Amino acid sequence: MRRVHYSWIILAVTFLAIIVAGIIRSSSGVFMDPFETDFGWDRPAISFAFAVSLFLYGFSGPFMAAFVEKFGLKRMMMGSMTLLAIGLALTFVMKSEWQLILIWGVVIGIGSGLFLTVLSTQVANRWFVKRRGLAVGMLTAATATGQLILLPVLAALVEKHSWQAAILLIFILSIVMLGIMALLMRNYPRDMNLPPYGQEEMEQEVVHSSGNPFAVAIAALLEGLRVKEFWLLAGSFFICGLSTSGLIGTHFISYCISFGIPVVTAAAMLSFMGIFDLIGTTLSGWLSDRFDNRWLLFWYYILRGVSLLFLPFALESGSYGWLMVFAIFYGLDWIATVPPTVGLTRQRFGIQKSAMMYGWMVAAHQVGAGVAAYSGGVIYNVFGSYMWAFLLAGGFCGFASLFVLLIKKQPKLVVN
Repeated sequence: MRRVHYSWIILAVTFLAIIVAGIIRSSSGVFMDPFETDFGWDRPAISFAFAVSLFLYGFSGPFMAAFVEKFGLKRMMMGSMTLLAIGLALTFVMKSEWQLILIWGVVIGIGSGLFLTVLSTQVANRWFVKRRGLAVGMLTAATATGQLILLPVLAALVEKHSWQAAILLIFILSIVMLGIMALLMRNYPRDMNLPPYGQEEMEQEVVHSSGNPFAVAIAALLEGLRVKEFWLLAGSFFICGLSTSGLIGTHFISYCISFGIPVVTAAAMLSFMGIFDLIGTTLSGWLSDRFDNRWLLFWYYILRGVSLLFLPFALESGSYGWLMVFAIFYGLDWIATVPPTVGLTRQRFGIQKSAMMYGWMVAAHQVGAGVAAYSGGVIYNVFGSYMWAFLLAGGFCGFASLFVLLIKKQPKLVVN
């Protein structure tokens, strides 16, 4: 029997770690109403804490990439998961709004940064030569898998027991994940006396970067700011974050509750999107190898905008059937933007710089997510409804579709 290459074990460990980090981050939508009820905090204040989390986890991406190069993959993964566990533990004793901002905004935001930004690219580049695209696709889809499996479970725990029971479950998962990473995670194939998957020769020993990680990340940003394509990709990804994790991820469940839909049903709808997100992301990766990535992004943003404009109608109709149509349509497009965005970044900046540059794209993505998470709460407070938040997000998607068409067609790949 042929022995399984250790790269696949690394892929599995990373996949599980991203699932755990992803469900911790995305669980904010489940806790919005319980925090409001139990602590008496208003929705904009809670939304602000979750917006800080979205902002920090995205903005930390390029810095996390630089820290991985300096301190190693395993050490950074262990440290980040420890931060998440600490944040969850502190949730049990929080009493004030500033503590919510510190715990869920800062600690959990930074703790989830590595897992939800550049980790998939780092692992795929280090451990795979053959099947690298498959590895990236699987790891990118892991956040959706976490929602698919665990969001309904967390919602059921909140409804039948308490939000503390739901927090306890994901805290236990984070501790278990720490043990798995300690036992199985490695930095490079060379640590297991192996070449990367798909390569015959052993790689030379890697010397970690001795430069200041902050300086390295800032230098990459300054380089990107001089390039038109960087602005266009970052701008479109800002709108991507605004129209996905910032709005849907934070406020979809509360929007459904405002129409009398039970929290478990709303969470199940969000998880149902996760099923189709897996399909859409995988298909998008396949398409990005065969078609102009600019036109793929154009259609993705147009279709996402249409689906967001459709959501208020689906909810006001009172029909679960129309809401299901939205979940399918939107789910197919949720993370579908990632493969073509990575492809265009790689084409313009080259393979070696692509991870760092994509980290800054994710930072822009999460700035947009933070804006939507906070402004969604404000709009609800002013109008007593989320309708305008979703209509505005749909309109912004139209702008994103135009941004990507301004990118130069198939720029020459830079070899670094």
